[in-house]
Amino acid sequence: MLKKILSIAGKPGLYKLVSYGKNMLIVENLETGKRTPAYARDKIVSLGDISIYTLEDDKPLGEVLQALLDKQQGAVVEVNDKDNDALTALMADVLPNYDPDRVHLSDIKKLVQWYNLLVATGNTEFKEAEPVAAETEKPAE
Repeated sequence: MLKKILSIAGKPGLYKLVSYGKNMLIVENLETGKRTPAYARDKIVSLGDISIYTLEDDKPLGEVLQALLDKQQGAVVEVNDKDNDALTALMADVLPNYDPDRVHLSDIKKLVQWYNLLVATGNTEFKEAEPVAAETEKPAE
């Protein structure tokens, strides 16, 4: 689901991919439902392609959002974005092994902002669907 949710540089909020046009994407603002074109010159990033730095490997954004959803029990995060200690404590609680040298406060603020927007709009399917392995048929004996 996160593959179709987009962040567009210079535009507030998140957008859902609706369709493809010639040299553009048709996107819909999650909050307003207004559809607009997004062109190739716009810096567009799918939330499914984002990961958070940890001390071991990178953690996909979907897993971090799911951990936050589980911690918050489906509720929005009530934290002041000016309270740096609360933001870092939240991040340490959700992802204990995150890399504090490479994950900046602005990244944590963006994570909380995106999470709250996704929860408010009912887009809480953060984990990608597991591909179903095709069962092989056993030959008859």
